Amino acid sequence: MTPSFFALYIHFPWCVKKCPYCDFNSHAQNGELPKALYINALIADFKHDYALVAGRKISSIFMGGGTPSLFHAEDLRPLFAEILPHCNPDIEITLEANPGTIEHGQFKDYLDLGINRISLGVQSFNPIHLKKLGRIHNQADIFKSIAEIKSAGFKNFNLDLMHGLPNQTAAEALDDLKQAIALEPTHLSWYQLTIEPNTYFANYPPALPTENTLGDIEEAGLALLTTAGFERYEISAFSRNKQKSQHNLNYWTFGDYLGIGAGAHGKITLHAPDQIIRTTKPKLPKTYLEKQTCVQMPIPQSALPFEFMMNVLRLNHGVQATLFQERTGVHLTAIETKINNAIMAKLLSANRERIQASDLGYRFLNNLLTQFMD
Repeated sequence: MTPSFFALYIHFPWCVKKCPYCDFNSHAQNGELPKALYINALIADFKHDYALVAGRKISSIFMGGGTPSLFHAEDLRPLFAEILPHCNPDIEITLEANPGTIEHGQFKDYLDLGINRISLGVQSFNPIHLKKLGRIHNQADIFKSIAEIKSAGFKNFNLDLMHGLPNQTAAEALDDLKQAIALEPTHLSWYQLTIEPNTYFANYPPALPTENTLGDIEEAGLALLTTAGFERYEISAFSRNKQKSQHNLNYWTFGDYLGIGAGAHGKITLHAPDQIIRTTKPKLPKTYLEKQTCVQMPIPQSALPFEFMMNVLRLNHGVQATLFQERTGVHLTAIETKINNAIMAKLLSANRERIQASDLGYRFLNNLLTQFMD
């Protein structure tokens, strides 16, 4: 039942400022960051959690936030010295970066450290929309960052881009996408802005595009991406030259991963007892720095089908049906009635060899997922 691919997520909880749409565990920087203290806490956190997984080799690392690029390569070096001996030689290591926090030469230093993939938080090229989103960078910062990513020698980088922004027209959204494509990333995360609870936008809702405009943006945008040679392999993920995000694919196939850092969570399949657990860490940086408490909660067997489907049905082509038992330890016959109901509702593919949303189910994924709620 234990997946062979194993990943590590590292959370960095600070940003220069909090964006109004963000519901991640991020905190506005207030004075100098306790970088050395935080790196030491991450090392202790990693040592504790890695003892749970019986020496499994790490196949991908993702450093997210917050804004990990507030930490320079030299800040990260002690952490990498601890982690890299436990990694596969062909590991994918991704760093999220904000165009407004990058200094000259920083990307070259990251590459020399061992980071081989950058995910750049562009969100928009339009100065009006960048301001509405609370971003600290401008269009020039984006172009400068991309030039430095390429000159540093990175062969694999992602651009994060939003659409459906406050008062955004279809033409503006498509212009953003065209500019992103012109920068020749190997991967694009192109997703619609959603208003999340407990954010500034939730308390002060902006005027968003109409459903008709959102439909026009998606239809035209998907056509643009296809023409440019991008394959849509997940709802909001598009890759060129088969450079899919290995780390995110592990999430979407219900794989195992450690999560270290303030507010991080993980999912681990234990050998003894044979069960799947979730791990969580204290959210507040101050609390986390004081003690890296790891709360472990078993996932009830009754919840595993929904947890599995919530991930794999995001994939454009789904997964082999045999993966269900491999990942959950539950036989597929246990949810046969639910599968039949989803097929009858035309939300799930009738191909019994795969677990895959139909075209209708992919458009109405929440409706499909309700079929597998306990």
